[in-house]
Order: sequence, then structure tokens, then C-alpha cells
Amino acid sequence: MPTTTELPGVAELLEAAVTAVGGRRREGQDAMAQAVRRAIATGEHVAVQAGTGTGKSLAYLVPAIHHAVAKGATVVVSTATIALQRQLVDRDLPRVAKALKPLLGRAPTFAILKGRRNYLCLNKLHGGDEQDPADELFDPFAISAMGRQIKRLHEWADTTDKGDRDELVPGVPDSTWRQVSVTARECIGAAKCPIGDECFAEKARAEAGHADIVVTNHALLAIDALEGRPVLPEHDVVVVDEAHELVDRVTGVATAELASGVVGIAARRVGKLVDQAVADRLAEAGEGLAMVLEDLPPARWDSLPQAAVGALSAVRDAAAACKQSLGSERREDPEAATGRKVAQAALDELADSAVRLLTAFEEPDPAKRRDVVWLGEQGPDGARHKVLRIAPLWVGGLLRERLFGRSTVVLTSATLALGGNFDALARQWGLPPEKAADTGGESDPIPDPDAPKWSGLDVGSPFAHGRSGILYVAKRLPPPGRDGLPPAYLDEIAGLVEAAGGRTLGLFSSMRAAKQATEALRGRLDTPLLCQGDDSTMQLVKRFAEDEPTSLFGTLSLWQGVDVPGPSLSCVIIDRIPFPRPDDPLVAARQRATDARGGNGFLTVSATHAALLLAQGAGRLLRGMDDRGVVAILDPRLATARYGGFLRASLPPFWPTDDREKVHGALRRLRGA
Repeated sequence: MPTTTELPGVAELLEAAVTAVGGRRREGQDAMAQAVRRAIATGEHVAVQAGTGTGKSLAYLVPAIHHAVAKGATVVVSTATIALQRQLVDRDLPRVAKALKPLLGRAPTFAILKGRRNYLCLNKLHGGDEQDPADELFDPFAISAMGRQIKRLHEWADTTDKGDRDELVPGVPDSTWRQVSVTARECIGAAKCPIGDECFAEKARAEAGHADIVVTNHALLAIDALEGRPVLPEHDVVVVDEAHELVDRVTGVATAELASGVVGIAARRVGKLVDQAVADRLAEAGEGLAMVLEDLPPARWDSLPQAAVGALSAVRDAAAACKQSLGSERREDPEAATGRKVAQAALDELADSAVRLLTAFEEPDPAKRRDVVWLGEQGPDGARHKVLRIAPLWVGGLLRERLFGRSTVVLTSATLALGGNFDALARQWGLPPEKAADTGGESDPIPDPDAPKWSGLDVGSPFAHGRSGILYVAKRLPPPGRDGLPPAYLDEIAGLVEAAGGRTLGLFSSMRAAKQATEALRGRLDTPLLCQGDDSTMQLVKRFAEDEPTSLFGTLSLWQGVDVPGPSLSCVIIDRIPFPRPDDPLVAARQRATDARGGNGFLTVSATHAALLLAQGAGRLLRGMDDRGVVAILDPRLATARYGGFLRASLPPFWPTDDREKVHGALRRLRGA
């Protein structure tokens, strides 16, 4: 194998990798690869916006592999979606490893690593924990169906090599998978487990520990960074792909919930292991919590209601009593170890959530508080129940300390530069503004000499947006209202779909709007129209891609990840600017906190959220070099509102117009091409 000084450079390795995958070098890809190489060499973080078609996966994989092989280190690559994880592990990395082996002297190694809950637990499957399915389900038919699914899981366990849930096709419901898996808190550990030597999760961790590249997801990256227990192998470089989703995924991991049903399940579980009177005390605390929450309206809490203080204190104290009654782990009977550990984990989560809720309001200034608390509802209509949620007001401080403070980080996505620069997302990540600037009234803080060093780079896109796409803003339409789509909007949509001959992806801000448009236009259009919910999203996208005249209407999950190159997608319609709901408790709290600091909460929080989604939605249009079409945004505020310039600067540089006839003519010409 070549020594470090004899290793080929990143440019030579990239040439070999691109050739192996049948592609061709692009200027943007070269620029990104060199930026990643410099970041790894200097330790200075970098954010790279790379448009669709740039080849960004190879642009970060090649310098990452070069570093791993040269230094004997591990590089972690984190993605937001299972689809991209699988693309990297099943397609990109095997071809790159094969191509680079002759140049590096050995094939680079790679592994995929997920949270423990994603792997089959053989100990639990074979009765290590006698969990009553009725803890989860009370419908006898559902329990019978679960029994059939678990039998299928037993058969799968005899044939699977990895025990990875994603390899089980077709899959099983979450309620069934919980019967055969454990969280990290619930696991008794390989040393105590009677089947520890065969543990799928431990095998995955061991494989990752020896790999050059470990592919994981943002949730596991957050757990590794935030919870103080390392779950990823030791590493010095992290590549965050789909970095525009990092803050939301970290916020999700750091959000806790407390509901009476969860308390009741924990009480039934621990009741099998401790004196019944102790478990009954926890069950009664859960019932008391339910009574208190049912009398309170769903809303964000600015202070802790007095009745909730007593209910939460009762849950905290009862959980502590149950934990004490369980005894120490050293007294555990190996046969009952799993049941005890699962009960212990449930009690820990209850106690931690109750304590976090009770202490959330100790800081009198809401803008300086660590957490946001709100009372919500969940469950189907007719069986809804109240649930308390607590989420971090900001995660930037956590990321700055525990991600950027520990590793060199490469952040990349097709959508990072909002309003023309990276500062909007940098603030959310806990990084200082790249340039001293005033952004909508939020002045930059005094430079911090200890702030992480980073730079931003937009390597552009291979697409000629100005010649390939039109951005049409329906400036003459009325502003959108709260009572569904006005008739003028439905007429506008119908005209666009007719001019395009179908071939339209309709992205709506709510499922109600998507269904309203579908119902109003199905009998009016001569081309087929599908709506999200008619079938699985994957099947709907497949049918849309395979039949050119077909159109597809849907909501949030279609705004990102839909990849339909070719003439089947010639028009993208966006019904309104996708601002978050104004009554979203976390959004409202973050806006208020920003305003209290002298900033512009609306621009920093709501407009940034909308800009990200708009850019992602508009990005569905051009997926191949020969693609042409129109992005039509029906919301006139994009052209008339003061914040419209920020949003427009976040979109790809399509040719802009508000002339409906020009747009219809262009779509008709495309249809006939």
C-alpha cells in the first residue's frame, strides 16, 4: 500500500471515481472536492451549496476517503433520509471503493449505522422480555394481526444477516416492531445478554468501528452529540448531507413528551417487577396528570399552571419510588434482566421529562429559557388525548459545542444559501455570520474570538436555469385566504395543467388544499390527476413518472425528494408561500425570542422556513440536463410583500415573469416538442 506521501491527490482520485460511475467531471464538483479537502486539512468548517446534477456525493466522498486512508481515521457521513443512506451504501460507495482500490493500495471500507431501535433484538424476540401486547393495543383483532407479524419476524430472524428493519419487505407496523426491538436505554448490554454474541446492533457497531466511512442519519448524529453516550465510532470529520434538515432533526431528538397513557404503560410494566402498591402509586399519578391536562386548553405555556406542578411532581416522585423498588442492576437475575432494563428505561424517561418540565420556567425571561413547553393533542378523532411536549428553544448552542467543537464539519445541500447568503442557516447551526451584515433588522453580534471558523461556497449548478426554466408569479391573483382555495386559484391551476397537457406536480401547503384542488379539477381536466393518499407516495410518484399526461397533487412529503427527470414533469405549481403555522408553539416562541433580542423574528424563523421549502419545491423541476419547464407560484405576496425579495433570492435563477399568456404558450410549445 502507498505511504501517506505517495497517495494520489484528491483530483486524481476524483477522476477515477467519476469515470467508474460513468459520469464526467464538472467544474462545480471539482471546486467542492477541493473545498472539502481544504476543510479537512485546516480544520475549518465549510458549508457547500451544490445544485442537483453537481455530483456532490462524490465531491465529498473522495476527499473523505483520502483522509481516512491517509490518517487511519474514520469519517462519518450523516444523511437525513433512508433513501440517500441506501444510495450511498448500495450504489455510490461500492463503485467508488472498487475504482480507488488500485490507486490507494486497498479498497476503502464503509458501513451503515443506525440507532439500536432499527435492529432486531434476538433476546427480546425469544422471550427475554415478556411484554404484553395489550400495553400497546387493545383491539383483539389488532393483537391477532400482531401475532402473525411476530411469527413472520421469527422466520425472518433465521435468514437475515443484519437484522436491519429496512431490509424486511414488506415491513411491519411500529407497534409490532416495538415488540422485538429495544432502545439504547432498554438494552441490557452484550455482556449480560444471553444472546449478546449474536446481537445485530453490536455487530453493526463493530463493523462501523473498523470502517473508513460510516454512513448514519441526522437523528443518530444528534444522539451521539447531545446525550453524552458515544454511539458512533471515534471520528474527526463529519459530513452532513441534506444539511438544511439538520436543525429540525436535532430538535426532534431533543424533544420530550409526557402523556398519561405513557405513565400507565410504565406502571403496568413495572407492576410485574415491584410491589403492586408502589406501581399503583405511579398509575394514580398518571390518572391525576390526565385529569389536570384534560381541564387545560391546548396552547403554549408561558408559566407552569399550579395544578400541573402537583401532577408533574407526583409523576416524578412515583417514578423515583418505582426505580428505588426495582433495586440496583447488580441484583438483577439474568433471566429477568431485559424486563428490568426496559422498565428502568421507561421510568428514567418519565422522571427526566417531569423534571425538565418542572424546571423549564425557572428563568423568568422567556427569550432566555432553554426550552419551550406546550400542551397539544394527538390520536384519531373521537379518541384524542392531551400530551405535554417540551423542545429546545434553539439547538445552535448545542451544535456549536458538541458538533462543531469536536470535529471538522462539512455541511452540504442543494439548498443552503437563503436570501443570497449562508447566514440564515449559519445562525441556526450556532455559527457566526459569514459576513458582517444587517439582515432584516437583526444586527450581527460582536465578533467572538472563540467562535468556530467556517466558510461558505456556492458551486452553482450544471443547469442553465435562465434558459431551462420560467418562474411565474401569479401577481394578479388575490392573496391566499384561510377558507381554502378561491375559485381564481382553481382556474389558474386548471389553465396551467391544460397548457402543459398534464405533466404537473402540484405542491400544496395543506392536504385540505390538495384534496380540494383534486376534487374540483378531476372532472374538469382531460388528463389523469392523482392525489396524495390515493396510494402509497412511492407508487403515486412511480405512476406519475411513467405516464406523461398524468399530474400529481400533494403536500409536504412531495416538496422534497421527488426525482422525476424527463417530460413527465414540466410544470411545478406551488399554491402559497409555505410559512409555518402561526400558532405553532415552537415557531412562535422562537420568533418572540428573536424579537426580544432586537432581531426580526418573522424573517429569521418563518421566512427562513418558507425559503427553504420554496427552494426545495422549485428544485423538483430540473432533474436532468434536458429538462425544461415552469415553476408557477400562485401567491402574489412573492412579488408584492416586503419579504418577497428575500424569498426570490433563495430560489434558483429561473427566467421570471408574471405574464400568464407567455407561460401558457411556453408550456404548449414544450408539450409539442
